[in-house]
Amino acid sequence: MTNPPEYENQGGELINYTYGKMNTKTNFLSFEKGTLWDRILGTTRVALEHGALKPIKTDGQVMENGGVDFQVRVVKNLARKDADKNPNPFLPYEKDMFVADISDTHLCLLNKFNVIDHHLLIVTQAFEHQETLLTVRDFQAIWRCMTEFEGLAFYNGGKIAGASQDHKHLQMIPLPMASTAYPVPNDRLIHQPQKIPGVIPGLPFVHAFKRFSAITDIPHEMAVQALHQMYRLMLQQVGMNPFTERAETLQSGPYNLLFTRQWMLLVPRSKESFESISVNALGFAGALLARNPEEMVLIEKEGGMGVLHHTAFLKS
Repeated sequence: MTNPPEYENQGGELINYTYGKMNTKTNFLSFEKGTLWDRILGTTRVALEHGALKPIKTDGQVMENGGVDFQVRVVKNLARKDADKNPNPFLPYEKDMFVADISDTHLCLLNKFNVIDHHLLIVTQAFEHQETLLTVRDFQAIWRCMTEFEGLAFYNGGKIAGASQDHKHLQMIPLPMASTAYPVPNDRLIHQPQKIPGVIPGLPFVHAFKRFSAITDIPHEMAVQALHQMYRLMLQQVGMNPFTERAETLQSGPYNLLFTRQWMLLVPRSKESFESISVNALGFAGALLARNPEEMVLIEKEGGMGVLHHTAFLKS
């Protein structure tokens, strides 16, 4: 937790002039509405100056396959990430990575080894395992960030789904992902008419999908409850945890969850990688990462959609 640099008591409520309001019951600092993006920019600037933030440089290209303009990047300096051996970088977290406390249960950090600028981690303040089901509290935290600016939220449910840490964390990147016609590469498929409810035409693997609108116009808690219910119903749709199970239980299998202000997608995972190419949730958004030129050639040969279907479950 962070200590307030300057605050005073006004009518029983602690007002922090740097960060916002301090809740007197839970004693946490919460950013004021409309300030998160500026906090991200400020934290990024300082973290770069201190050498704490270590962006992974990449070269990228667009590879069209299966109706998606896949954004494929090959990295130049992945060894810097491989050298980080901290078993849990969130307890304690690195101070230069800290952006804001979101609630009494979650905080927001920069991704230390980011491929995409302003990549955020939404982390539980106390340890929760990455393979426990997402809770209403998780959606409260991530949705609060998503109402601040347009972004793609995603979750790697377990190591097979691409999670590199056992400490529960959601992630978020700003949109658009690239200067193309669609904010998210897979939007090209998502906007096609659905022949079967809950299924995206053109995706050759098991998944659950829901398009929605105007969710930013309803009260925060109503939106959070709707997203959480949608997520639990999607798990049930793909044969995973029944909706009736308690939120604190472990997931019944690995999966990736992705959502924006307009849609949600859940994909059960069968394998973490195709040959040597690791795939996390961003793969199912249409973004793949190659660690060397050989992997880039393999992606080009197999096609982005081919890589994905090797790591998911083919439709029966």
